[in-house]
Amino acid sequence: MGSFSIWHWLIVLVVVVLIFGTKKLGNIGKDVGSAVKGFKEGMKTDEEAPKQVQDDGKTIEGEVKEKSNTKA
Repeated sequence: MGSFSIWHWLIVLVVVVLIFGTKKLGNIGKDVGSAVKGFKEGMKTDEEAPKQVQDDGKTIEGEVKEKSNTKA
């Protein structure tokens, strides 16, 4: 923690809570968490992304959940 003692950090924490309030700090934490989650989802590999299939000039996007044995 550098040259500051635990008492210095506690005073800074109390001042920050008094200025911003616990509700606003909680909202900031939720926003940062959702931003990190969105970034992680965006960085997934191509293998985890839904596949695209070309069929008769039409693009079908999605994932196969169950394989059907019936013929259409």
